[in-house]
Amino acid sequence: MSHAPSRVRSGPPLPVGKTPAYKPRGVQTLQQGTALVTGASSGIGAAVARRLAAEGGWRLVLNGRDPTRLTRTAVQTSATVFPTDHAQPGAHRKLAEFALDRLGRVDVLVACAGIGWAGDFRTMPAAAIDELIDVDVLATMHLIRHLVPHMVEAGSGRVVIIGSFAGTVGVRGEAVYSAAKAALGTFADALRYELRGTGVGVSHVVPGVVDTPFFDRRGVPYRRSRPKPVPPERVADAVWCAVSRGRDEIFVPGWLSLPARVRGVAPALYRRLASRFG
Repeated sequence: MSHAPSRVRSGPPLPVGKTPAYKPRGVQTLQQGTALVTGASSGIGAAVARRLAAEGGWRLVLNGRDPTRLTRTAVQTSATVFPTDHAQPGAHRKLAEFALDRLGRVDVLVACAGIGWAGDFRTMPAAAIDELIDVDVLATMHLIRHLVPHMVEAGSGRVVIIGSFAGTVGVRGEAVYSAAKAALGTFADALRYELRGTGVGVSHVVPGVVDTPFFDRRGVPYRRSRPKPVPPERVADAVWCAVSRGRDEIFVPGWLSLPARVRGVAPALYRRLASRFG
């Protein structure tokens, strides 16, 4: 369901005029500016919003599906909110236009919005497959498509895509979710190569299990003993590192990069280990 935008205390909008002519340059790191954060009703998105607000000098537009929880986050961060469901047609375009209108420009996009589904793929409803791909993959790509040309024209900016360890190695019982996050990871790599020399960077933040309401909403609680859930604030720290230091890819926690490397250099060994311990 789509909702009309509402506003929580925010500073005056930046002047909107002619954007500076594009001049190729190296990717810049950002310490302050304007940011759009999706999935900010709770969990990782809300933690990212609080992290950016704590750094100071950031003007924020927050997006999420739950207007009540989104407004709570916005009150903590002095942000403007635009509640919307990414499954609705045209939602990404309306969100991009709203953010550009309110902020004048978007220096950073943090794409956190996503849904999950756990269970046997053979019993997964067709509608659930479509919804997961629509929200996690297509809506994210369309939103980036609306905003990146403006960043390129300005000669600076950063897109931060929140992936998942499931998309790096594949997780039993989460076939479609793993595929969706794998698609985003490859998309992040390809887009980064494409934007080289424009001043616009692309970061892929890859968390493992995060202690958020995500597992309740997907319908199946997290039961594995390892890896242990990390607080969403650790992922928000990684996002800030990506934005402020220009990092391309960050795993949270960092040791998760090890099985990803094993899968890359010794896929047969990895699959044997995963079939036994995964």
